[in-house]
Amino acid sequence: MMRIETSFLAFFFLLPLAVADLRVGFYSATCPKAEQIVQQVVQKKFSSDRSITAALLRMHFHDCFVRGCDASILIDSTKKKASEKTAGPNLTVRGFEVIDEAKKALEAACPSTVSCADIITLATRDSVVLAGGPSYNSPTGRRDGLVSNPNDVNLPGPSFSVSQALQSFTAKGMTLNDMVTLLGAHTVGVAHCSFFEDRLSNFQGTGSPDPSMDPALVTKLKKICGGPNDPTAFLDQNTSFAFDNQFYNQVNLKRGMMQIDQELGVDKSTAGIVSGFASNGGRFSQSFATAMLKMGSLQDGNAGEIRKNCRAFN
Repeated sequence: MMRIETSFLAFFFLLPLAVADLRVGFYSATCPKAEQIVQQVVQKKFSSDRSITAALLRMHFHDCFVRGCDASILIDSTKKKASEKTAGPNLTVRGFEVIDEAKKALEAACPSTVSCADIITLATRDSVVLAGGPSYNSPTGRRDGLVSNPNDVNLPGPSFSVSQALQSFTAKGMTLNDMVTLLGAHTVGVAHCSFFEDRLSNFQGTGSPDPSMDPALVTKLKKICGGPNDPTAFLDQNTSFAFDNQFYNQVNLKRGMMQIDQELGVDKSTAGIVSGFASNGGRFSQSFATAMLKMGSLQDGNAGEIRKNCRAFN
């Protein structure tokens, strides 16, 4: 396991409104065992389901890239009002039960103290560590948002080009290196065939597979995707549950599953970053810890609240 110390102060000048109230050990006086409680819940889940790392990474990204890291993705819809959960990109987000279990334990230990937004952030960090990824000190002190609107969900899609995806990241104050790094989270998890099936037989209306995909992988995925109910395939065909730099090696072998993944290895602006991470796992781990801290600092600046139930506003 690699432990990475990353200075959070580096981001203060980038996003002053977002990070001013965040600090490592925010709950040290009000709920000293908060991080330990979250870690125990994640450890329990990971021991029976190693795919939880990918699930929490996706949840964290889908939360932070809408209204900042405010747990708006956790809100359940009501008869009168739909929430972010009903937006297309979020229909397959999972892992909510882990957040619920952690919140229940935290409410028993320290009522109305630890935000659901911080639980997502801490749980994601802990799941990455358990999968072999970098360990880093995560600042806490986020507040839970008061808005969850499906119309606000506008996330980069799997068929985006590098330039299209970069627009989504730069709009959040993230860099090209941050984008390539965070997409490295695809080193764990799966994708439904519907996210990449066009690459297997009729890429961009050509009637042929995407020439940038390894023909052997095309054949393998056609067999998998021939099943019913929109099957899934591992995004990293090599070390599917290990958080490592193999995703980038797969991209260099033309084995990137989704179009945006393979585009990283083809586009001149990102190919060098991909090769650097593929050859140096330590560099990727360092960059990932830094990018996660930066993404975790995104907030919309509103005061928010500390929810008693992560699925509903107080």
